[in-house]
Amino acid sequence: MPRLFTGLEIPADLAQRLSLLRGGIPGARWIDAENFHVTLRFIGDIDDRTADEVADALSRVRRREFDLQFSALDSFGTAKPHSVVARIAASRALSELQAEHERILQRIGLPPEGRKYTPHVTLARLRNTPHRDVAAYLAVRGGGLFAAAFHVTRFVLFSSKASTGGGPYVIEESYPLAEFVEARP
Repeated sequence: MPRLFTGLEIPADLAQRLSLLRGGIPGARWIDAENFHVTLRFIGDIDDRTADEVADALSRVRRREFDLQFSALDSFGTAKPHSVVARIAASRALSELQAEHERILQRIGLPPEGRKYTPHVTLARLRNTPHRDVAAYLAVRGGGLFAAAFHVTRFVLFSSKASTGGGPYVIEESYPLAEFVEARP
């Protein structure tokens, strides 16, 4: 049974720059640069037939290429921080692509995603890390997040093994975005 999700790859040069933000939080599990990505929609563990339906349905997405930009370093988890992330700036093209994935997957019969979509790249997973350590890290490294944009030319269907997170992730299918979208007759 594959565990699937859709996402966007991070270009290698930007992934390398993000990996330079590693360190400075005791006990953090830092994600390897080759596993950095922006999740569009977590699908979860599904049977092979449903996985084929998902792959086929995603092939019908027709969207334009677009640019994304990092906006800030942050942490997730209000009562207890559980991850350090690089947030992605608001983007209409990204929101529309993510919403289309959500609609497609619900039409197939998968349950809706229960969480509000917050585009980001997870840099580290935390366990029992005090707020003060995370705050100190963000204070020192927060200004180190560059505002570099990157161009998105495709989205992918990733698979992963059941684990505590962080990869390795395998690209099962890739779906190119168009430089332009032709008008439909």
